[in-house]
Amino acid sequence: MVNNFQHKSFTCPSCQNRGFIIKNGLAYPCNCVEERSRINRLVKANLGRLQHQSRFENFSLKYYPKSPEKGFGAQTFYHNAKIALEVAKSFAKEFAKGNYHGQGLLLTGNVGSGKTFLASAIANYVLENGKQVLFTVVPDLLDEIKATYDRSGFTETDEMEILGQARTAELLILDDLGVHNYTEWTVNKIYSILNYRANHQLPLVITTNLSLADLDTFLGERTTSRILQLCKICRLSNKEDIRYLKSKEPI
Repeated sequence: MVNNFQHKSFTCPSCQNRGFIIKNGLAYPCNCVEERSRINRLVKANLGRLQHQSRFENFSLKYYPKSPEKGFGAQTFYHNAKIALEVAKSFAKEFAKGNYHGQGLLLTGNVGSGKTFLASAIANYVLENGKQVLFTVVPDLLDEIKATYDRSGFTETDEMEILGQARTAELLILDDLGVHNYTEWTVNKIYSILNYRANHQLPLVITTNLSLADLDTFLGERTTSRILQLCKICRLSNKEDIRYLKSKEPI
């Protein structure tokens, strides 16, 4: 996986990176061990710089209108966003406690409705509570797998290593499961990840701008069924792209 987390090399003055210190002839774990573990989790999470800033407390409901919208009935954009925020918080807290076997989340909605922000907030909460997460953008993941076939001296291990990371991560976040050129090959790769996680009861968070009907059309019944088995559905929608709304705000 391509890593976006940048950090300076860490050198501990107490143990000189040995991981232990000697006192009175006895070896004791150094306090830096936990810091190294934290940095390692951040590196493996694959979050970008902007995503590291996403927090539940920064998820603003002010961008979601409270007035009823045609086709939504009594529910409003605000109502749906508030529920999605509460469900995401609850999921992250339960996962951080070690409750791994519940359903994950499928965050659906139009472009710029806050899905990736909320998924990133889940990732940051999990990381800050000592758990592992892998955040990957679906098109990038598929491109990375395809690229292994173009390398000289390709071996099957290259592809299996990439798939293995996605299959076995404590928490996997698949961002932007959108309208792409899904061939039988790409669908099979996605299914292999979902199927492994379903069989091993590993939680999953997915963001997509596709409806359930569209998911079925692009990914097929078998893959969509696995998604519904693994995930609770939360919908985030808005009149305008939140990124655009924020760009108009005074600095």
